[in-house]
Amino acid sequence: MITVNNVSMRFNLGVEKNFSLKQFFIDILTHKKKEKSEFWALSDINFSVKKGEVVGFIGSNGAGKSTLLKIIAGVMKPTKGSVEIYGNICPMIELGAGFDMDLTARENIFLNGAVLGYSKEFLESKFDEIVEFSELKDFLDVPVRNFSSGMVARLAFSIATIVDPEILIVDEILSVGDIAFQQKSENKMRSMIGGGTTVLFVSHSIDQIKNLCDKVIWLDHGKIKQVGPAKEICDNYKESVLHS
Repeated sequence: MITVNNVSMRFNLGVEKNFSLKQFFIDILTHKKKEKSEFWALSDINFSVKKGEVVGFIGSNGAGKSTLLKIIAGVMKPTKGSVEIYGNICPMIELGAGFDMDLTARENIFLNGAVLGYSKEFLESKFDEIVEFSELKDFLDVPVRNFSSGMVARLAFSIATIVDPEILIVDEILSVGDIAFQQKSENKMRSMIGGGTTVLFVSHSIDQIKNLCDKVIWLDHGKIKQVGPAKEICDNYKESVLHS
């Protein structure tokens, strides 16, 4: 269902700071060249995911997990390599990214739903279900800019999961909101997994990864360090962290 072929991602990081017009002319007169630094967030990543598999991605901050998911979701284009995908994708990477903060929750349900490809008629038929799951009935006509980050995440999650996609990409979203909603979100994801949805899942909760995933990919400094059964790879990772 998903094949990642030799994917690498490079970023050019400008070292120079505090740019000004005066500095620009000084640099020209002194023939100073703007310094650049290349950073490879991912290097030669290869793996495949079968239909219905739940694959977890673990690694320290900066290991390349979120970058990889964005490439698979089509948000970013890799510097090298390619990704082959068969099936419709629901990316839950930056919940609320498609919201207009000046619009109300009611208006954003239709706006964000349209961004995700849902028709107005479909959203109208599912409106009550979205509101009920989000538990935001009393805040429907409040501008989203007045919401807490947890409320925004609850609304976004409720919209994104109104249908069962063939491929679900999840980046840390099960850690948003209060404990009750976190459990509710996890239960919803479990029901989607039970329905045959293929899931790619990033979380800093190793126990969550171990409990939800079939297979785990351990990334370290942009490279795959280990791939295997969830329990085995999670235990190896925890052992490495404890002794680092």
